[in-house]
Amino acid sequence: MSDGVDYTWQQATNLAGKKVLLTGCASGIGRATSMLYAQAGASVFGGDVNAEQGEAAMAEIRAIGGQAEFVPLDLMKPESIDAFVDKVRERAGGTVDIVASIAGVDIIKPFIKNDPADWNVIINVNYVGAVRLLHRLLPSMIEAGKGGKVVTVASDAGRVGSSGETFYAGSKGAIIAFTKSLARELARYGINCNCVAPGPTTTPLFHGTVQPKLADALVNAIPFKRLALPSEIGHSIVFLSTPGADFVTGQVFSVSGGLTMHG
Repeated sequence: MSDGVDYTWQQATNLAGKKVLLTGCASGIGRATSMLYAQAGASVFGGDVNAEQGEAAMAEIRAIGGQAEFVPLDLMKPESIDAFVDKVRERAGGTVDIVASIAGVDIIKPFIKNDPADWNVIINVNYVGAVRLLHRLLPSMIEAGKGGKVVTVASDAGRVGSSGETFYAGSKGAIIAFTKSLARELARYGINCNCVAPGPTTTPLFHGTVQPKLADALVNAIPFKRLALPSEIGHSIVFLSTPGADFVTGQVFSVSGGLTMHG
């Protein structure tokens, strides 16, 4: 093509030289995605509240020759978010090219039995913390003038609702609306913003919050009759960070094995 934006497949999936800021790197989807970014050639700066597991995840990447560094992060604390962004910018030499906001929490119980104290945790980790982090980081990405990619992780609960996860679904619906709105504001700077909405996924969070009977019912409702693997969600996150997704923005990418294909 004459416009200079056509890529070979290798170029479209190559993240060599890119710097990624990623939250939730210690386990589950975040840990799998960190490895996938590194395998695509990117340098990963991973944050998590679990320092021991987070450092272990980054060490796993370094052990195969990848570039990865752990930086402590507690999305419940504004001062921790500020320190995290400052440290990543310092280590990255100015700013990053890609942001993957993956960290999340869930507490499953009927809404009328919710403890309002739980709302504070869910909304701060799943929504306010992610918003605060991006508000702190985006000016440096805009100033760098190199464009970039932002990928948030919501849930199909935020698209179609989920019994027993009412407030969690609300927080994920909020991150979907936020991402779509951010995509409109940042397009002028060449920054793409998209959202991945996983269905049930075999992660420590899922197995730690979902009762076995409910897990079996979910598997039975999924057309593929199984849970997603963390890497299957990660591949979608990484794709939306590549040059191959340069013309994709403001989208919600459901990865649910067909569970919500009607939604």
